[in-house]
Amino acid sequence: MLVLLGFAMIAVFMVLIMTKKLTPVLALIIVPTVFGLFAGAGLGIGPMVMDSMKSMTSTAALLMFAIIYFGLMIDVGLFDPLVRFILRKLGNDPAKVVLGTAILAAAVSLDGDGSTTFILTTAAMLPVYLRLKMSPVVLTCVAGLANGTMNILPWGGPTARAATALKLDVNDVFVPMIPSLIAGLVVVFVFSWLLGLQERNRLRAVAPEIWAEGAEFDGGTGGRSKSTRPSGGTPAGSGSVAVLERTEVLVDDRDSAMADTALDPNRATLRPKLFWFNLGLTVAVMVTLIANIIPLPFVFMVGAAIALLVNFPNVKDQGAQLIAHAPSIVAVVSMVMAAAVLTGVLNGTGMVKAMSEWLVAIIPSDMGPFMAVITGVLSIPMTFFMSNDAFYFGVLPVLSETAGHYGISAVDMARASITGQPFHLQSPLVPAILLLVSLAKVDLGDHHKKVLWRTAVISLVMLGVGVLTGAIGIG
Repeated sequence: MLVLLGFAMIAVFMVLIMTKKLTPVLALIIVPTVFGLFAGAGLGIGPMVMDSMKSMTSTAALLMFAIIYFGLMIDVGLFDPLVRFILRKLGNDPAKVVLGTAILAAAVSLDGDGSTTFILTTAAMLPVYLRLKMSPVVLTCVAGLANGTMNILPWGGPTARAATALKLDVNDVFVPMIPSLIAGLVVVFVFSWLLGLQERNRLRAVAPEIWAEGAEFDGGTGGRSKSTRPSGGTPAGSGSVAVLERTEVLVDDRDSAMADTALDPNRATLRPKLFWFNLGLTVAVMVTLIANIIPLPFVFMVGAAIALLVNFPNVKDQGAQLIAHAPSIVAVVSMVMAAAVLTGVLNGTGMVKAMSEWLVAIIPSDMGPFMAVITGVLSIPMTFFMSNDAFYFGVLPVLSETAGHYGISAVDMARASITGQPFHLQSPLVPAILLLVSLAKVDLGDHHKKVLWRTAVISLVMLGVGVLTGAIGIG
């Protein structure tokens, strides 16, 4: 019964958010509550949720103050030169912009932290997407693909968990998987280019006289530097106002506290004289994050406080800045807190344990020699609806013990188990993905529609390359 309820709960949740019958926050609260009561939780469901929520508070604090900090840095113009540089190099070609997004996200993912990757990628690229009238869903999709693929790095977490759970050296797990990682990145870049081509075609259909072949923006200021527009069209150099007025508004950026400010080069919050101070402060925050010597939420708390104090000495201005970013803060923190209901019910009722034991039990004995491959396939859905800790420390040892009877080594099982990470990173149980969609003002269901099947393909490609290279053995 618990197995049936667990899978049904996940299915109902996904259907409701992807069909937009409920917002993700409501679905995260209502669906687990109903299924938890059916599972016999009774009044005990409250303590289950509260225990789970305790583990979420530090994450909520991190995301809250990270949004304030980077939102403030966008407001004061720290990223404006980067936006102008990107536009100058990439022009207004959506295919190049999307591919550039994937490369940037993959490069930043080298630090192993998803939240940092999504904050920096969104801060750099979202203003570009809005200026060019591209869909932010493409941004979240590409960033999610790149970060999920890079998540198998030894310092990213899952690889270290797999090695620890099976008592292996982390390098023995990761190094043979480098060809799989490279293959996964190649697929990410291919998907990114194809998504960019789709955006290019869509935008040219919306306003062909504006999105003419070869047209470019003049370094990100919004004007047109050259154009192949047919005679009789709007003359070159007509400026960003004409572009924005004549192009269909695809994104309502007026209610986006983070994105709207990046479109106005004359905004009152600009602090050009403090550029080098803000850059130095941001570098210091990033170095402290990577060094991991101080708890991350406290780093952003102090960073946001210093940034507010220096850039906005007036108390009223400080309050106005906090209010300006309130929509993004409420969106992401509410989803993190709501996710505690889902995890609390899954763990408290025993659904996760029952589901994992059932999956292990239904594997036919004649499939034993393929246990590593089966583990790789199972890691795709299982790490989506349970935490990495639950999968690697609870499920993987059981699967590995079973595989040992068929001559499959623990290291093969560990390598196979990490191939599902691209899919895992899109789970609503992962705070970083909630941060990404909140900053980009993208509906989680829309993100899932575009990203899930692509991440499944990437995971299967990584698994297949692992088998072909011998990194993942077959008994």
